Amino acid sequence: MFILCLYPYVYLLTRAALSERAVPLMEAARLLGAGTLRRVREVALPLARPALAAGVALALMETLADYGVGAYFGLATFTTGIYKAWLVMVDRDAAAQLASVLLVVVALLLWVEQRAQKRLRFAATRTGAAHAAEARPIVLVGGRAALAVALCATPVLLGFVLPVAVLLRLVWLEAANAEFGLPLARFAQWAWTSFKLAGLAALMATAAAMALGFALRLRESGMLRAAARVVSLGYAVPGAVIAVGILLPVGWLQASFPQLGTTALVTGTVFGLMYAYLVRFSAVALQSVEAGYARVPPSVDETARMLGASRRRLFGELHLPLLRRAGLAAMLLVFVDVMKELPATLVLRPFNSDTLAVVAYQLARDERLGEAALPSLAIVAVGLIPVLMLSRSLRPDRGG
Repeated sequence: MFILCLYPYVYLLTRAALSERAVPLMEAARLLGAGTLRRVREVALPLARPALAAGVALALMETLADYGVGAYFGLATFTTGIYKAWLVMVDRDAAAQLASVLLVVVALLLWVEQRAQKRLRFAATRTGAAHAAEARPIVLVGGRAALAVALCATPVLLGFVLPVAVLLRLVWLEAANAEFGLPLARFAQWAWTSFKLAGLAALMATAAAMALGFALRLRESGMLRAAARVVSLGYAVPGAVIAVGILLPVGWLQASFPQLGTTALVTGTVFGLMYAYLVRFSAVALQSVEAGYARVPPSVDETARMLGASRRRLFGELHLPLLRRAGLAAMLLVFVDVMKELPATLVLRPFNSDTLAVVAYQLARDERLGEAALPSLAIVAVGLIPVLMLSRSLRPDRGG
């Protein structure tokens, strides 16, 4: 299950690296008489090695941070151990120790991923896009063509088509059940709660990313760059670690100063949940905003300053229109991530405000798979939006 769910991390990074860098070198090797296997072994694989390492590190971090699969199958993982120690055994020290160890492991994997990304930059070339149209595809026929189609279709069939078909069948059987039927009223409430939380988190994270990106654009000081690095680390931190990191100091404040009422302010409220979402997903918005700023030439800012434009006009009348697509992409990515987030939501959510992810997990845990199919399909439908956007962005531009 983890392989079928997380292989896109490796696939997308490797495909992007090879499409931008390997095309001219593969063509040069072909002109020198190298065969297909030799070109793949001695040219493509060395170029893709940093991207492979980065994708594997991301997949490992997602596996370590996962809670739903481990809890459903009864696996003894770090994340399930943290929740069991906190909620079942009521042992805060054990939960904090497990969270600390998990944080160290994730930090190590993040260091590996960042090192791979640095190595990836050294292989960059400016002529990759120019040679992309000159690449000659290898035409496969007969058994080789059938094998290639089977290899490419297997992960899609097993990881998307088959699960969606099973979920649709469960929804159909549940709707045909005259005794129970689909809980459409409750489903509407769960969907509205999920959309409300995800929309608020997307707006707040994108606004924070825009502010930090604009500050870095004006003056890239060491303190601002350090703040950006801290924000970027948040996405690598599992939701279980963030939940424990929020609840431990809140519990200490409540024990030391009971008149403050900090527990009621943070736990079981939208405030605490939004704080966890911002820590976890602000990095996604910041990455999109920084990518948008990279496409805005510095001459735009210099021209505006020469004309006497203030910082407010510079951002509102120049940067904001140019960053519209990047901002919308940031909001969309954060929205989808919050829609499917489970660990932090499971602990910090307000009472009587279950989300689609929480409901799908709870129903599946109770073996009520027919009822869990509908919220699961809704999460899948929302998750298809960034997939379609990524597919369009990775598609080669043939318009010249």
